[in-house]
Amino acid sequence: MTLQNLNTHISLNSKDISAEFKRLFHGRGGLYDGFKHLTIDSIDTVLSVALYDEDPNEGELLDLLKAFIKRTRHETLILQRRYKKNFPTEVIVGELSDEIFALENGMKFRLNLLSNRNSGYFADMKIGREFVRENAKGKSVLNLFSYTCAFSVAALFGSAKSVSNIDMSKASLSIGRSNHHINDLNTKGVNFAPYNILKSFSRIKKKGPYDLIIIDPPSFQRGSFEATKDYRKIIAKLPEISSDNCILLACLNSPELDSSFLKELICELAPEFEFKERLPNLKEFESLDEERSLKNLVFKKNKVEKY
Repeated sequence: MTLQNLNTHISLNSKDISAEFKRLFHGRGGLYDGFKHLTIDSIDTVLSVALYDEDPNEGELLDLLKAFIKRTRHETLILQRRYKKNFPTEVIVGELSDEIFALENGMKFRLNLLSNRNSGYFADMKIGREFVRENAKGKSVLNLFSYTCAFSVAALFGSAKSVSNIDMSKASLSIGRSNHHINDLNTKGVNFAPYNILKSFSRIKKKGPYDLIIIDPPSFQRGSFEATKDYRKIIAKLPEISSDNCILLACLNSPELDSSFLKELICELAPEFEFKERLPNLKEFESLDEERSLKNLVFKKNKVEKY
């Protein structure tokens, strides 16, 4: 792929852009030779570019993007060099407001585009949030590894009865609370608990049983969670914290682990839960190998008849 091909690609993808968040280019999926290190996102009037490796043609790339935003809705161009320590972000064109939001299906999520880590929003989980919104009505929801609570916002938009957001990071939960407020959501039935999930099941269980459980952990976070050994500890607890007919959305974003990893753990440790479907990924996040991309698996607990 050449820079000219890239220009054509993002131009075609930008024909229907609006204020809603949209990925215009997803090199990380491995479909475009020479551009695996590049992603480009449209965030209202901001064009956000991330480089995951040093690019010898960075100057030419930026010239192309400066010309591109002159004919689109974008007023600001930012570049994050994620291959450098602390992921420094540079404003290339325009100014960056302190009040930046990702818009998705009528919901708003606060962003920090100058963060040295993540912005506070994972766009590839859009279909997962749609699933939660469509299945939350009247349900008690448990949102494990809630981060900035986007699933909680989606659940409340879907008329959930209550939501328990669990995450070790008080700062993330604080942003999560803000995400509820900016969407004018009543947080009376919403819990924001800064627990270490692996050590807090007794406290988590008290607000159960749960009708809809979401598990969306990091693939690896030193001192907090390692999918290969810690996911099983959570799955083993599912039978005792879930209601009859509970729906489980189990997420996995590790390239090294495929769907069978979760299916086999569920079969072994929580056989009451039957696999129903894998949610599709957004086309704009298409990958050369879908098993190395985001995996959102839906399970349903089979009600045990009591005699």
